[in-house]
Amino acid sequence: MPIRMLIIVLFVAMAAGFAGLCYYGFSKMKKAAKIGGIIGAVLSLIGLICIPFSIYTVDTGEVAVVKFLGEANNVREAGTYFDFWITNTYQKYDSKTQTIQITTATYSSDAQTMDIQMTVQYKIMTDKAIKIAEQYGSLDALQSRIESVAIEKAKATLSSYKAMNIIADRASMSPLVEEAIKNAIDEKFYVNIQTVAMTNIDFSDAFEKAVEDKMIAEQQQLKANYENETKIAKAKADAEAKIVQAEAEAKSNDLLEKSLTDKILRQLYIEKWDGKLPTTVAGDAANILIPVAEASEVIQNSQS
Repeated sequence: MPIRMLIIVLFVAMAAGFAGLCYYGFSKMKKAAKIGGIIGAVLSLIGLICIPFSIYTVDTGEVAVVKFLGEANNVREAGTYFDFWITNTYQKYDSKTQTIQITTATYSSDAQTMDIQMTVQYKIMTDKAIKIAEQYGSLDALQSRIESVAIEKAKATLSSYKAMNIIADRASMSPLVEEAIKNAIDEKFYVNIQTVAMTNIDFSDAFEKAVEDKMIAEQQQLKANYENETKIAKAKADAEAKIVQAEAEAKSNDLLEKSLTDKILRQLYIEKWDGKLPTTVAGDAANILIPVAEASEVIQNSQS
């Protein structure tokens, strides 16, 4: 716009100067010449006035649809152009990344209410600007349509999941919603969806509290189960250890029993004997015979 204003000022100055010259020359002309001069001056003045208003500037980050007598027939990108202002008009669109902030309410598959917030970013296809002008008329109308479709697809995606699953895995919801919206808003909208981000999923305070209490209870149950399993494992290990010990002792006793011959038993008996015969022998003990050789050897050892 600064270039256009500069040109307008310049042409207005030129028109004023031209009018002054015409007035000065007009006073010295003859009648016939005066009529021709008036016509020429008027035409020149009209031309000087029309030229500035026929200069259009399209800024960087914009695209303009040129309408000839109301019909869109051309697209202009960044630059300065000359189009006769009486027959041509410019309708400009922002070609930079556009951001839509969306807040809406929806339901999970188990009928839990949630408020969601998401951000949708898109850019128009500049080569489809005429189509946008013909079908939507303005960028606001196009953006309103994109917002409606985005809300519809977000609701449809989230409503297929239970609330507990959404809470437990919120991070995975955003890519699912983004995919659904990108598939729905395709080339027929003449835009490219760049990003879709779920910024917030908020359930009611009562439901959030119930979920928190349930998670705490589950954690406590898991802890109790772990402690119980630990005790059972320890008791099982202790029992197995005792069984192993008992089996080892039984095996040891068995080996010992098999190794105790009559000679070894007599030897052990003699080693424990103090060399004195019992003064009273009753029952079967009266038949106990002490080997003389072993007894005399023990007596000798005890005397020495």
